[in-house]
Amino acid sequence: MTQTSHDRLLIIDFGSQVTQLIARRLRELNVYCEIHPYQKVTDAFLAEFAPKAVIFSGGPDSVMRDGSPRPPKSVYDLGVPILGICYGQQVMMHDLGGKVEAGEHATAEFGRAYVTPTEARTDLLTGWFMDGAGREQVWMSHGDHVSEIAPGFEVFGTSPGAPFAITADLNRRFYAVQFHPEVHHTPNGKTLYENFVRVAGFKGDWTMGAYREEAIKQIREQVGDKNVICGLSGGVDSSVAAVLIHEAIGDQLTCVFVDHGLLRKNEADEVVSMFRDHYNIPLIHADESDLFLGELDGVSDPETKRKIIGKLFIDVFQKYADQIDDAEFLAQGTLYPDVIESVSFSGGPSVTIKSHHNVGGLPEKMGLKLVEPLRELFKDEVRALGHELGLPASFIGRHPFPGPGLAIRCPGEITREKLDILREADAVYIDQIRKHGLYDEIWQAFAAILPMRTVGVMGDGRTYDYALALRAVTSVDGMTADYYPYSHEFLGETATRIINEVKGVNRVFYDCTSKPPGTIELE
Repeated sequence: MTQTSHDRLLIIDFGSQVTQLIARRLRELNVYCEIHPYQKVTDAFLAEFAPKAVIFSGGPDSVMRDGSPRPPKSVYDLGVPILGICYGQQVMMHDLGGKVEAGEHATAEFGRAYVTPTEARTDLLTGWFMDGAGREQVWMSHGDHVSEIAPGFEVFGTSPGAPFAITADLNRRFYAVQFHPEVHHTPNGKTLYENFVRVAGFKGDWTMGAYREEAIKQIREQVGDKNVICGLSGGVDSSVAAVLIHEAIGDQLTCVFVDHGLLRKNEADEVVSMFRDHYNIPLIHADESDLFLGELDGVSDPETKRKIIGKLFIDVFQKYADQIDDAEFLAQGTLYPDVIESVSFSGGPSVTIKSHHNVGGLPEKMGLKLVEPLRELFKDEVRALGHELGLPASFIGRHPFPGPGLAIRCPGEITREKLDILREADAVYIDQIRKHGLYDEIWQAFAAILPMRTVGVMGDGRTYDYALALRAVTSVDGMTADYYPYSHEFLGETATRIINEVKGVNRVFYDCTSKPPGTIELE
């Protein structure tokens, strides 16, 4: 969804895994931005997009390699501020007459580093080097390095491995840094972005209120007088999408809630009650659990599970779409992280992490067009939009729940017995979190049943039951996450409750892996 009534900042993606974090920092400053892979940024694209500023992302390639990613030369003639980050700095220097050399042991930097200022001054660094130590902590991740800056540039900061860590051509408002200001390991990085958008003259007027108005307008223009079916999972994303679309087109929307047999305890009843009774939105409750569980029988590969579930979702939507007159559109709660994680190098620079059941388009035979009003939003922005739309705070604050449901919290083969055990254990776990007042501190928490049985002793008798893993993470947007640091007392109490109250479990583990290197879900 392109926002035409706001100043726009263009992020040219050269393949960094943290490019989306640049967008997050800018969205926090109420600046509208879009990420586009370098292959798609042509002269014609730049003329149409008309950015007020441009940021070059980092990337894994080397500017010295023939055919390495580059922006069009015309970007430097737009007359707008440009910020190059890491690989983006090297591209800028290479394109404008500087030199880049292959990394050597003395100049490569990976991880925490410290930048010290030179005597030169720039508005980009207002609020930097203010703590008395005369340096700023940053996060480096580069092998190649700039060995000679381009004509017109000055040096404003240096580090042991990057003598040109911060450079700028103040006349053209071109800025370049070797480090990554978007990651939290650069503590003062947000200030640098604040300064950059201030230099560029952004008003900071992009809000969820504005997004709501523009999204409603675009939904109406796209749909016209046709009908829409919405795949409602009961999670925050699809629910916010449904309420937003309903506000735009009213009874032209019919929600299809698919019970695939992979939901949490009592979830189907709660979702149906909320949308039928509270919002008066037309809703079809499709109990297709036998279909899904039958197709998943004996399947253990996680990607195969996701693809089966995605295909069946489409089949079910098609089945019910055929029953609705003039249904020409399918609405989904696809988010920006879903899109980014599903993009491969052939379609954009980022590496594919895993497929998402609601990303990648629809088969032509389905005959439906997609409506995805949240496709460019991060999770916290969706929550803010939910507040704007008046959804209950208790609902908006619910932990995320994946479209494939408990299928990806059940590594290995899925059985009804394992799903029943998992539902009960997850309910006890979430109850524990709420009782201890921790629910709102945690981004996402869930139980997963492991594909293993372990020996135990209960009541002087031998048991041979399932092992369970508990997962809880803190995050802002789901792109990165840290495990939640429960106390040992909490973990012991929770494990005891689960083993005592849930038949079929005799051992409980806690997963303390961050993202990266892990993902939030097990599969």
